[in-house]
Amino acid sequence: MTDGTAPHVAVVTGASRGIGRAIARRLAADGIAVAAAGRSLRPGDGTLAGSLEETVDQIHADGGRAVAIPFDLADRQADRAQILSRAADAFGAPVDIVVNNAAAERNFDQRFPDMTRDAFWRAVETNVWAAWELAAAAVPGMRQRGAGWILMISSSQAGPRLGPPFPPNPTYGAALYGGTKAMIDRITTGAAMDLYDDGIAVNALAPEYQIATENAQRVAGVRADEAEPEETIAEAALALCTGDPAVLTGRIAYNLSLLVELNRPVHTVDGRALLPGWQPDDIDPSRLRTPYLRAAPHPVQSRR
Repeated sequence: MTDGTAPHVAVVTGASRGIGRAIARRLAADGIAVAAAGRSLRPGDGTLAGSLEETVDQIHADGGRAVAIPFDLADRQADRAQILSRAADAFGAPVDIVVNNAAAERNFDQRFPDMTRDAFWRAVETNVWAAWELAAAAVPGMRQRGAGWILMISSSQAGPRLGPPFPPNPTYGAALYGGTKAMIDRITTGAAMDLYDDGIAVNALAPEYQIATENAQRVAGVRADEAEPEETIAEAALALCTGDPAVLTGRIAYNLSLLVELNRPVHTVDGRALLPGWQPDDIDPSRLRTPYLRAAPHPVQSRR
């Protein structure tokens, strides 16, 4: 949904690789100016392949607009609002789209009794508070514009482990990572309510199963033939970052389920072609997850 009054400006965190890079490219292909934020500015800066410079170069090659903003979201002393001001300076308009994708190291090998305090607070700082702080800092600019879109990248790990019996899982209980993502989901619905009258959409989006990124394959043993391609979550993210805030808000969504629900064509991340085999009618219904949250509005308000 574009109003034509000013360029749409998006900040995408964790944009040097994986899901963040795919979302940044897809937004840019739709004409949105993208500020790609993350720690790995240049090739070789991180332990995984990918960098902000490479993401920006790909967007420019696709014909889009983008800038790289190196920033460590885990640094609790840093002024995260600087990301927004630098993006606004670069594109001449306030940020009206925030995609919180960056996440701390997963630490799946540290089970519940073995978790360290440092790992716990690093995950909460990066996954929860940094996302909250950055999104909240963007609200004044969104109000000024009269609309805005906040997207939290969540995870199916936010759902409960069901048992006993508990089936084997390569990520074990994922109590810390899943716990932070569950909190993100709850923040999403609360923020959507708080910002509804401002015309600001707040949604959470998770892969249906897993996206076959290098990091997912490394930490969770995801096989490329079992996962969905990055284009599916990029397209779903674009839908949630451009939809009508009066309608498409407060959603805890999975990528494939959302694409099927909206009957939304899935494009390549450069926006130039449809992705074969992953259009809504191609998606096998057995791949779709049952949401772990099923709730209906209750007429009685409670303070408990």
